[in-house]
Amino acid sequence: MKFNKTIEVKHIFNKISFKYDFLNSLLSFGLHKLWKRKLVNLLEPLNGEDWADLCCGTGDLAFLISKRVSPMGSITGVDNAKDILNIAKKKAELKKNKFIKWEIKDVLEIDDSSKNFDGICMSYGLRNLNNVEEGIKKVFYLLKNQGRAGFLDFHHSTKNSLSNIFQKIYLRLVVVTISRLFNLSQEYAYIEKSIRNFPKKNELIKIAKEVGFKKVEYRTVFFGQMGILILVK
Repeated sequence: MKFNKTIEVKHIFNKISFKYDFLNSLLSFGLHKLWKRKLVNLLEPLNGEDWADLCCGTGDLAFLISKRVSPMGSITGVDNAKDILNIAKKKAELKKNKFIKWEIKDVLEIDDSSKNFDGICMSYGLRNLNNVEEGIKKVFYLLKNQGRAGFLDFHHSTKNSLSNIFQKIYLRLVVVTISRLFNLSQEYAYIEKSIRNFPKKNELIKIAKEVGFKKVEYRTVFFGQMGILILVK
């Protein structure tokens, strides 16, 4: 079957969609909003630019960027999980935001020739793609020359480091335990598994440079628990 991992992730996000925003805020103590704002501030979207929020989930980044690029620019939110994208659409209706266009599509299946973005962002999505290298390559081809991209995700800490030990304890004892109250423990247990298979900082930097990005920057936030990768084509 094509894109086995993608199908698994789509099923997970459709299932957790009804509590996604609530659990994101609860499990991160609301800090995920600060990390997303930091990512957007680093990318500096400008009025009149065309942007994409890939693996957009319920649209947090899309809404933040929409404030920066409107009214002259545009923002497209892309996700392959229909249920979670529907929540993003409902939020847009409540906010009366008509600047964001929503697309149900797998990131790796976007037609390169049909897009030409000034910027692309992704929060907690790169790790979930069927192939991380292909995901970064896809972003490269979707960007205009000198376009920039930013990725926020869990930082893959060195094994047995304090950061790594804390991350494992937190994910197993806090995240999975709390999600069990909503019958979502198996879905949230997936996070640790996905981090384990996610490239480390130096690997991500190497991939981005080999793909062709001219500027590559990686920084950690929240005591090394999260990482932000900034790329310029």
